[in-house]
Amino acid sequence: MTHEPSGLLAGKRLLVTGVVTTDSIAFHAASTAQRQGAEVLLTSFDRDRERTEEAAEKLPAATEVLQLDVTEEADFERLQGELRDRWGGLDGTLHAVAFAPRAALAGGFLDAGLDAVQKAFATSTYSYAALARVLVELAPPEGGSIVGLDFDAGGAWPVYNWMGVCKTALQSVNRYVARDLGPRRIRSNLVAAGPLHTRAAGGIPDFELLTGAYERRAPLAWDPTDAAPVGDTVAFLFSDLARAITGEVIHVDGGYNAMAADLAPER
Repeated sequence: MTHEPSGLLAGKRLLVTGVVTTDSIAFHAASTAQRQGAEVLLTSFDRDRERTEEAAEKLPAATEVLQLDVTEEADFERLQGELRDRWGGLDGTLHAVAFAPRAALAGGFLDAGLDAVQKAFATSTYSYAALARVLVELAPPEGGSIVGLDFDAGGAWPVYNWMGVCKTALQSVNRYVARDLGPRRIRSNLVAAGPLHTRAAGGIPDFELLTGAYERRAPLAWDPTDAAPVGDTVAFLFSDLARAITGEVIHVDGGYNAMAADLAPER
């Protein structure tokens, strides 16, 4: 007797980018998705492939890693063909890729050169639209979902510089993708996470300025070592329970985004 897969994402075919280590949001999203019944494939590129494959072995169900360098247009075309051959379609994908050269992150905001800023934008922002195009070609008639990882872009941070600009632009791209793909029943949403001690955070100068701000302001205690709540929210957005949500930025930050100032000290 055979059993149909069960769970919130039973039968879903999901592509997850951005897994390099097990502490990443993408890893937790992939793990939750598998536990909820989804089939999951990961992507990586040459520099990170070995580490991604090691992380893939530690998922609830070990999975394969496909090639994707988001700065190479040909990789998106190749990926689309591989997914069609393997699955015949795709129900959802997580965009968890961001990078900025140090010149775009550190030092004076106005000191960053055009090359550094263009690389940050191409990798962190434009690639979201490129990944959405892959989903458009492979999504079934009932639709699909693309989810991206964001960071609060409501104001200027003491650090982050041009990556903050890229995240603001990502929110705009998300809205336009939602507009254009809605008629195809494809949803587009972002998850704005609080600061987490991930590999990506290691490249942000003075990162403790961000974690300190959340410690003082978030009404729900924010744990910068726990990416699981963010991964769980990604999984929800892939599910049919989120079928009427698109163009949104869901904040998973312990309530930081809702507060106007630091919390009053306890008396």
